[in-house]
Amino acid sequence: MSEVLPQVFAHPGSDRDTSTGIKAAAVAWVVTAIFYFYQYMLRSAPSVMMPQLSEAFALSSMGVASMLGLFYYGYSPFSLVAGAAMDRLGPRRVLPIAAAVVGVGALLFATGRSDLASVGRVLQGAGGVFALVGAIYIATKNFPPSRAATLIGATQMFGMAGGSAGQFAVGPMIGAGFAWDRFWIGMGIAGLAMGALLLVLLPKEKRTERPGSGSRSTTEAFYTVFKNPQSILCGVIAGLLFIPTTIFDMVWGVRYLQEAHGFDYASAVIRSATVPFGWIIGCPLLGFISDRLGRRKPVIIGGAVLLFACLAWILFGPTGVLPPYAIGLTAGLASGAAMLPYTVTKEANPPQFGGTATGVINFLNFTFSALLGPVFAWMLQLLSSGSKPMQLEHYQMAFAPLLLGVVIAIGLAFLLKETGPAIRTSLSDLGQEV
Repeated sequence: MSEVLPQVFAHPGSDRDTSTGIKAAAVAWVVTAIFYFYQYMLRSAPSVMMPQLSEAFALSSMGVASMLGLFYYGYSPFSLVAGAAMDRLGPRRVLPIAAAVVGVGALLFATGRSDLASVGRVLQGAGGVFALVGAIYIATKNFPPSRAATLIGATQMFGMAGGSAGQFAVGPMIGAGFAWDRFWIGMGIAGLAMGALLLVLLPKEKRTERPGSGSRSTTEAFYTVFKNPQSILCGVIAGLLFIPTTIFDMVWGVRYLQEAHGFDYASAVIRSATVPFGWIIGCPLLGFISDRLGRRKPVIIGGAVLLFACLAWILFGPTGVLPPYAIGLTAGLASGAAMLPYTVTKEANPPQFGGTATGVINFLNFTFSALLGPVFAWMLQLLSSGSKPMQLEHYQMAFAPLLLGVVIAIGLAFLLKETGPAIRTSLSDLGQEV
């Protein structure tokens, strides 16, 4: 891989020094993407051990879901910190610490104490967000803009591979009797090791910022990005397209299939895991299509329309009509369009604020998950009146608003200004400033 990546990412006509820089950037991107794989695995793994966690923490399923949702209370606000830190300090100074924080969070979660586990879950989110922001920062800063959507999609591919592994790999382990706390202890040790690996492998960056200008430049970056309507639109669109995965599938997916459709545990895990597996295909594929078209909006809208159709079928369609894993896989593939707003917001803001722009959209995006996760849990509790197991109609009524969210995202996508290479080239040919 170390020989292939520089050829894929290199600028045409690179000299020897540039080639060396590209190799270093490629290694940095891959290592950070592996960190993203790791944190996404921790994000999704609890969905396959809900009964065990409920028993261990002496909490109801709703209580466990609320505790797991604390991940986003760390993830969302620290998106802003991560973006500013990338612009100010560079990946090497912050990513190793972030990975170690995730590892500590996993160890706290393994204690079986709800108070420590809650703190641990927040730490997992707070440290984990640096992986995505860092990988996107490295990819978009060091490689050609014409490949931005492909690289951001490939970054998310690593994350969703971790999300899929958190279900595909961990589910059978838990089903076979592997203790849930041993899993979290192992992941905690892995996080600390990941921090050491990042410290060794991430190359040093030359920082060109003037001493003493940090506070002013950070404030200017946030002001510039937040006042740009395109940044806000991108964050809302991404958030509305993400929550079917982050809340519905990764928290409730396995239980929904078991309780509403009568699947056994193993089958429910596999079917639920096809959604993040679809992301593995969809994120880089839709990014590649967008780069080839030179446009972002048609791919965002097309993916969102397909996601709406799949989500409607999952909630209201009959089972056994389509091939077993087709809908989940297609839904994951389509929702890969949620990563394209990350490309748009990078292209719609000044390049020197790239890390901040990524942090802002991630903050807006996952604020939806942080705020709405407990809301959906409360709605399920209210609609079912606490009955166990919950019925299909309870899930349908609770999660039907997700369909409205996708429709709103489609409408907002029409308001975006196209930022793809084809538009920039056209404006350049007309002598206009892009």
